[in-house]
Amino acid sequence: MKMARLLGWSAALCLAAMAVQAQEANQLEKFDQQLQQMQQNFDKITRAQREENEALKKQLEEVRQKLSELSAEQQRQKAAPVAAPLAAPPVAPSPPAAPTTPPATVATAPPEPQKAWSPTSPITLFGGQRNYLNLSFDGLFSAGTSTAGDIERLELGGHDPIQRGFTVQNVETVFEGKVDPYFRGQGNVVLQIDAGGETILEMEEAYLETLALPLGLQAKAGTFFTEFGRLNPTHPHTWDFVDQPLVNGRFFGGDGLRNPGGRISWLVPTPFYSELFFTVQNSQGETALSFRNDHEGGLFFGRPHTQERVRDFGDMLFVPRYAASFNLSDAQTLVTGTSAAFGPNSSGTGADTQIYGVDLFWKWKSPRQHSGFPFVNWQTEAMLRKYQAEDFTNAGDDLNANGAIGPGEADVFGDGAIHALPREALTDYGFYSQVAYGIRKGWVAALRGEYLFPEQKGLYEGIASPDPDRASRWRISPNLTYYPSEFSKIRLQYNYDHRNGLGNDHSVWVQFEFLLGSHAAHKF
Repeated sequence: MKMARLLGWSAALCLAAMAVQAQEANQLEKFDQQLQQMQQNFDKITRAQREENEALKKQLEEVRQKLSELSAEQQRQKAAPVAAPLAAPPVAPSPPAAPTTPPATVATAPPEPQKAWSPTSPITLFGGQRNYLNLSFDGLFSAGTSTAGDIERLELGGHDPIQRGFTVQNVETVFEGKVDPYFRGQGNVVLQIDAGGETILEMEEAYLETLALPLGLQAKAGTFFTEFGRLNPTHPHTWDFVDQPLVNGRFFGGDGLRNPGGRISWLVPTPFYSELFFTVQNSQGETALSFRNDHEGGLFFGRPHTQERVRDFGDMLFVPRYAASFNLSDAQTLVTGTSAAFGPNSSGTGADTQIYGVDLFWKWKSPRQHSGFPFVNWQTEAMLRKYQAEDFTNAGDDLNANGAIGPGEADVFGDGAIHALPREALTDYGFYSQVAYGIRKGWVAALRGEYLFPEQKGLYEGIASPDPDRASRWRISPNLTYYPSEFSKIRLQYNYDHRNGLGNDHSVWVQFEFLLGSHAAHKF
């Protein structure tokens, strides 16, 4: 009985082992089939890729053959003789010329194949390869409102929003290109529409720069923005804010400091970027507010001003500047500069103006940036102006019996009273500081703070009151800018203004810009 049970268990174990072996065999067979199928699929993909590569090679050869045929055809056309002109009337035969030695054949290099022109290519002039023209058109507009009743005094810049509703801030056409191997040239023609609807056309800049001077020297001549500080040499569409900083408007005027003249610069041979500039320009006109400017016949610092002709070289405007740049790390750059401007003013003979400035620009760009974002930059400028104002009195020869001024040109204040102002040195300060944060591609948030001081009393409209040309004030301006592309932008900005003696004002502006064509790169 025990033997029978033992035999039964042995048979059962043998059957179970045989079943496990059969199952394992089936699984191995399935794995082998899957491996074969994968190998077949891999072979199919490899063959398909090989066939696709062969097809691409054939297409490439066909394109090269067509380009070669096209180039040969162009060369044949260039080498083809020009068609003979219409036959001229018969003339008497001339005597045969004396035999001459045939000229030696000059070997010439075959012409290079011409590349097809695209809309982003520079415009080549006169068929040459060395001179070209970059042509661009930039439109800058704004819309908004302000609680100020005198927006034209609230905003000091000539390209700032000047009215409620819409403002055409700047419509600029730029002509820029390489003249020849020695010079490049640039011209900026600007259109504006004032608050009265009148169109203003001006040649903002037109100058040439050298390209091949030795020893790190470069010369510039024409009419151009004076290289003082960071913001003055730039155009409105490059600004981080809707409007110009207050200190620039007060010291340099609405259109900035610019005039005809010349500039020489020297790239100092240092391990870091270091450059010296020296500019000589005319010191008169509406673009030289703090110098020889007649202020449209009005009072400036309580005095009438007259714009006289240039008497000698001392009547010019002299502007030295030094700038240096340092790479603090792979992600951080620091640019510093110091500037000065010296020239006569129009308050009287022998009066002059001195303006000093320092500027700083710091930028951080993430090592993992994409298209330049994210980034942070900080820009600050501070200026000091010393204005030598000549003495002035409105007491003339037309006094009446009571010792007061009678009707006449000497009564510049319009109150019939006698006023006298001594010769004095007027000192003003101002600065702005701004931070911009590139949040992500296309989005930039910025904040600017600025201040003008000190408070000064002076004769204005016949009474002792804060001079609007020197009254202290400050402004805070946050904004948000969206760049759909490098050719357009939309900006929203809020201004909180405080003017001593006039109170507080709130302004909201929306700015939009578009750019057509190829615009020259701006300096860092």
